[in-house]
Amino acid sequence: MCGINGIYDLKTIQNPRELVESMNQSMVHRGPDAGAIFEDSNIVLGHRRLSIIDLEEASNQPMTSSDGRFTIVFNGEIYNFRELKDLLPDYQWKSKGDTEVILAMWEKWGMNAIKQLNGMFAIGIYDKNKNEVFLIRDRLGIKPLYFHYNEDFTVFSSSLKSILETNLVDRKIDQNALIDYLRFQTVQTPNTLIEDVYQLEPGHYIKVNQDGIEKKSYWSLEKDFLPVPRNYDTIKEKTRELLFESVERRLISDVKVGAFLSGGIDSSLLVGIISNELDQKISTFNVNFAEEDYSEAKFARQVASKYNTDHHEINLKPQDFLEKLPEALSKMDHPSGDGPNTYIVSEETKKQGITVALSGLGGDELFAGYDIFKRIPEVQSKKWLLSFPVYIRRLMAKGLLLKGNTIANRKIGQVIQQPYFDTEYIYQFNRQLFLDDQIKRITGRANLPINSSFIIGKEGIGFDTAGWNLPTLSKISYLEISTYMQNVLLRDSDQMSMAHSLEIRVPFLDHKLVEYVMGVPDFAKYPQKPKKLLLDAFEDLIPEEVWNRPKMGFVLPYEQWMRNELKSFCEDKLDALKDLEYFRSSEIDKLWNQFLKGNKSISWSRMWSLVVLGSWIKENQIEG
Repeated sequence: MCGINGIYDLKTIQNPRELVESMNQSMVHRGPDAGAIFEDSNIVLGHRRLSIIDLEEASNQPMTSSDGRFTIVFNGEIYNFRELKDLLPDYQWKSKGDTEVILAMWEKWGMNAIKQLNGMFAIGIYDKNKNEVFLIRDRLGIKPLYFHYNEDFTVFSSSLKSILETNLVDRKIDQNALIDYLRFQTVQTPNTLIEDVYQLEPGHYIKVNQDGIEKKSYWSLEKDFLPVPRNYDTIKEKTRELLFESVERRLISDVKVGAFLSGGIDSSLLVGIISNELDQKISTFNVNFAEEDYSEAKFARQVASKYNTDHHEINLKPQDFLEKLPEALSKMDHPSGDGPNTYIVSEETKKQGITVALSGLGGDELFAGYDIFKRIPEVQSKKWLLSFPVYIRRLMAKGLLLKGNTIANRKIGQVIQQPYFDTEYIYQFNRQLFLDDQIKRITGRANLPINSSFIIGKEGIGFDTAGWNLPTLSKISYLEISTYMQNVLLRDSDQMSMAHSLEIRVPFLDHKLVEYVMGVPDFAKYPQKPKKLLLDAFEDLIPEEVWNRPKMGFVLPYEQWMRNELKSFCEDKLDALKDLEYFRSSEIDKLWNQFLKGNKSISWSRMWSLVVLGSWIKENQIEG
């Protein structure tokens, strides 16, 4: 795990080496073990290394091929690198790591080599002979890759902050991306909050040379799924086999590996596979912030005891978490409303001497673990509502608000006014934080861009697209994975863990497992209960007390803190928003005062997303 940087096409760049050195320095936390620069006539590449596989200097980067033609900078892990070595029996290996394997395969097969990689990665490869650079991101977007391109130069990095560090890009907000953030407490790929800075989409690569830039997809969630026969026993057996293989791959390491153990289904299952099926001793970590009655710690203890793990229970008082919040926000590379929890968990895990931790992230999105997987089919079963004229359905929506002006009722009202009940039309409201009428008041904009969640759905699984034939629940998985998981959960997981030089691996996002489960028919996933397929396929590994209980999570008194201990902190960050031309100061004040007075329609999570945004803008000196 590392951080990569680079500037290509240097004819207008002064002191490019110093700029890349400053980029490296700004992300030392991503790679504290080594750092280096590669410099050629038209490119400078930088790398910071967190040593995981092959701890020797031979695996340091940037790494250049023996003939001097190709140079690579790479962030991530390739879990099948040992098998891939066998494809090159005559190659003279100089290291024992995965970076040289990518480089050697690229020499022989170019982009076709990438399709053989199993792992998480962001890669930059420079071809000296052709004077061009390839930037490549893994299939599920586990590792970040930001870039800015114009007719004079290209700059790229694992970190948005590192790009800003060069001062080659104006620190100016992208106004449409800002609407995205207000809707979803994040910005959907490929955009970022900074104008003209983008994040490369998962499963994509770009080639940059003197002729310009070319972007292509080499894998996609909606196209590369496998049709699965309707035999439930076969489905269970194959799912079990693929997850076993995924977990086993992600235990490859030359440093100590641990596992997050919340006590929920996903993390408990991973621990069960490691301990029971792979017969490996594992250190497990449960960080608990709440009182015992509301805590998952007791379930984590039961799983740890069942599998005899080296269990670490880290009990933090709310005050401990409160004191860490400002620090966590300052480490955010790109803002989102849900990151500090991962920051605290990662810090405590790293303190125990762990450099790699396995996470259950992705299990809910892939195996239908959220209520949305039940709600959308229920709405679609009521297509008779579409027989009513739109004006009648508008009256229905107004009637809902008379019963209660809640966010839930307002979202239902928007759903029943849609022209169709296809998944992309319904889903777009699911993760929305501020609704559009609120955003118009906050920003003063009369017209807003089309909902990005709707665009992603329409382009990926809408009628006449490649994903049209996906099962209904897999369509929902597509949207959850492409929006919330990718741009909130994975982004936060990367930036908050790497702030402590901790690598997080996610076995549920092995692309072979994802390709298979996306093709599994609906009946196997959610006929009676969430994640039925996982529970049935691994019934011997998941104790009933783990799955047969209400879904829980961290219980933190954010609402109380924001009205008391964090009140001045929040107001300071909100002031940073009011100083920008994009916001109506009076509306920010109005929302804040309503929240302080206990208005239930202004939840703490909505106000917190604004506080986080203000903190990031102030921290990074973003211009209005």
